[in-house]
Amino acid sequence: MNKCLSVSELTAYIKQLVDNDMLLSYLWVAGEISNFKNHSSGHMYFSLKDDGAVIRCVMFRTQNSRLKFRPEEGMRVLVRGYVSIYAVGGAYQLYVDEMQPDGTGALYMAFEQLKLKLEKQGLFEAGKKKGIPVLPKAIGVITSPTGAVIRDITQILNRRYPNARVVIYGSAVQGAEAPAQLIRGIRCFNAMKNVEVIILARGGGSLEDLWPFNDENLALAIVESEIPVISAVGHETDYSIADFAADLRAPTPSAAAEMVMPEKKVLKEGLRNLEKRLSISLNNRLRREREKLVRLENARSLQRPLEMVDRKRQHLDVLERNLIQQNQIGLDRVKSVLREAAGRLNALSPLTVLSRGYAVAQTEEGTLIRSSRALKPGDKLILTVSDGKFQGIYEKPL
Repeated sequence: MNKCLSVSELTAYIKQLVDNDMLLSYLWVAGEISNFKNHSSGHMYFSLKDDGAVIRCVMFRTQNSRLKFRPEEGMRVLVRGYVSIYAVGGAYQLYVDEMQPDGTGALYMAFEQLKLKLEKQGLFEAGKKKGIPVLPKAIGVITSPTGAVIRDITQILNRRYPNARVVIYGSAVQGAEAPAQLIRGIRCFNAMKNVEVIILARGGGSLEDLWPFNDENLALAIVESEIPVISAVGHETDYSIADFAADLRAPTPSAAAEMVMPEKKVLKEGLRNLEKRLSISLNNRLRREREKLVRLENARSLQRPLEMVDRKRQHLDVLERNLIQQNQIGLDRVKSVLREAAGRLNALSPLTVLSRGYAVAQTEEGTLIRSSRALKPGDKLILTVSDGKFQGIYEKPL
């Protein structure tokens, strides 16, 4: 009977076989990322799959920190690494040392991902762009202190408008240290407030050469700058993250100098055109005012002012007559109502009743006598008629 192996012994044996296989120790594998997880430890766990199989993968933090792009679910990639056995899980997996997009360059993928991220954050919104000042007195330029770029910019600015002051901040425009230096230049100008506009410039080059201008922190510094920033990186066909973050993009460094400072002769021509337009506008305004004055002078009301006054007086007479008529009608209506009310009151008056032959009987004390049963023979009475009072004595009922 063969020796009985424990699970650990069997797994260790298989692991030894796999680890000693030269093919599995260094290989490239193409596949689609699935079940991607970026662990809090910084390690990346995912699977690579195709139509026929799936393999687990891990890319430790040290290796994935060098990636120029961010792996995503469903992305097709090429990975380089080695295969080994993960004993605890009892499964083989691919330990990835390097990764790149399949069919697309890593730098281009990183550029598109960062562009999409910053766009979602609203950093590229047109409403947030600051206006470029007209005829700035001082212009800040952040670029390499040597080379054709700074020479072209200064020559153009001096030729077009020599009165402007150019302040140069020397910075690396290529390599790992470039983004930090470019950011310091922007912040230096903002702290000193000695320029009115900033040109961020670099000549043409490969995508790798222009990569410092695709830095996320540089884009944030451009957006946060209180001074307007013009991005002039590479050639007309080159686009960088700095171009989208800047307040204005220039296709080339030379174009940036032309955009920020018009030529003196162009300005003079523009002033002459403005003067001509202003003169035409004033003449038209004067002509319209003269025509209005002539119309007023020819108006009937101004030629015969007393006639207009008489018409107004006649109108007032009509209004007065109408008012009197309305008041009279109202007064007659009130008098009619009062007469009617007086008639009703008069009909109810005791004096009116007495005038018809009736009398009011009272005792000497003034008590009103309502019934003969309240009297005794010999009681004295006071009788009130329509024209006076007289006294009587009650003898007996009839």
